[in-house]
Amino acid sequence: MSLVCWKCGASLAGVPLPLSRREACPSCHAELHACRMCRHWDTSRAGQCRELAADPVGDKTRANFCGWFVPRPDAYRGGGAAMAQGSRAALDALFGGGEAPPAPRTPDDLSSK
Repeated sequence: MSLVCWKCGASLAGVPLPLSRREACPSCHAELHACRMCRHWDTSRAGQCRELAADPVGDKTRANFCGWFVPRPDAYRGGGAAMAQGSRAALDALFGGGEAPPAPRTPDDLSSK
């Protein structure tokens, strides 16, 4: 089974299995024993978990003690870079960003006038 981080998509080939509760992604340092990395995680379900016997977990991105945890290889959904680019474009449109700042003036520029 080839696992990737749920947050950044980095390969977890060197990470020992089974994942311990304290295991973190070597690339982005996201906690890996989290609901977002589990095969039971499902956003269309109440509580976002397909396992009915599992205790509710408040933060699905933080490590937890769930005994039903099973890592899933397709945990990474992507979209981080595209979402950031869209947000940056919206901010630039709102605040007039995106233009290069004027070059700083040097003493030579002042003496030529």
